[in-house]
Amino acid sequence: MAQQDSAQERTEQATPKRLQDAREKGQIPRSLDLTSTAMMLAAAGGILVMGGHMASGMLDTMRHGFQISREDIFNPGAMLKLLEQSAADALLMLAPFFVLMIVVAILAPLSIGGWSFSAQAIGFKWEKLNPLSGLKRIFGPHGMIEMLKALAKFGLLCAAAVLVLWNMADVFIGLGAEPLPSALNHVAHLLGWVFLALSATMVLIAAVDVPFQLWNHARQLKMTHQEIKEEFKETDGSPEIKSRIRSQQREMARRRMMAEIPKADVIVTNPTHYAVALRYDKNKMAAPVVIAKGTDLIALQIRGVAAQYRIPMMAAPPLARALHYSTEVNHAIPAGLYLAVAQVLAYVYQIKSRQYYDAQYSDEPMEMAELPIPDEYRR
Repeated sequence: MAQQDSAQERTEQATPKRLQDAREKGQIPRSLDLTSTAMMLAAAGGILVMGGHMASGMLDTMRHGFQISREDIFNPGAMLKLLEQSAADALLMLAPFFVLMIVVAILAPLSIGGWSFSAQAIGFKWEKLNPLSGLKRIFGPHGMIEMLKALAKFGLLCAAAVLVLWNMADVFIGLGAEPLPSALNHVAHLLGWVFLALSATMVLIAAVDVPFQLWNHARQLKMTHQEIKEEFKETDGSPEIKSRIRSQQREMARRRMMAEIPKADVIVTNPTHYAVALRYDKNKMAAPVVIAKGTDLIALQIRGVAAQYRIPMMAAPPLARALHYSTEVNHAIPAGLYLAVAQVLAYVYQIKSRQYYDAQYSDEPMEMAELPIPDEYRR
């Protein structure tokens, strides 16, 4: 049986439970190329926007660091204080750029897989130390794809770098003739455009890698028919258990229904195949309510409880069938049956008002003349 299951092809899409279990294990789609591309684009944008400010700040920091008096040079405490001040100035100057890169590094992976933290994913696994498993990862299909992606990225980046340097060689050479402040601003501007050109090539890789990672993730989580059946049993229970639960629920509902029969005013019967218990309280109800109903064995049990509590039973087959098929338990009867039920209740109230009702009670249903039942309620 296990061999048959293992031989089955995984052709079914993953169920929501399978996807949730995979997410809890940290198995979610991720694209490293998308993250790298986003960070390179962010770096290019940050350098273009903040490059001049960072270059000017670096120049001021260097100028301040080289303007040291002779006394400070031979004072270790003063030199340490100067180093701390220079490091704080540099960190404050670069802080916006670092914050931008950190935010992009966090948000980029979330764009295709969402947020997920799994302790299982960072836990130690002995199989990761197995050299055979490592060789399979390196020389397997996934390793070959990653190698091809790396070669493609290397080729595109080299081509873009050569193209940019070839076209901007004169500009880079001319930087040596510019004054230092303007040269630094110019370098920052050129560096931003170079990063932008290089990251543009990465967009092509990311555009291919993101759909591939989504497809590969869905492929890895595909299931066999047997796995879906087993999961269904785990979540919803086996058919035998569900059948037993439904049987117990029906039995409990029947017991509750039987417990309400002593409150009935009359039992309308077929006389043996159908039995419907009616109750009416003019102070609390707008119309009579069916508090119990059943056929065959249930009908016989209803009649037995009615006889035990001396509840009148009326043999009116058309009305019994109409009530059984048109009204659910604990629901009021339809308006079309008001007149027929009213005649039955009037007759019941009349005989129950007699002085010797209990002594003359019989468990055989009393018959009534033809009652006015609309054609749409006849069964």
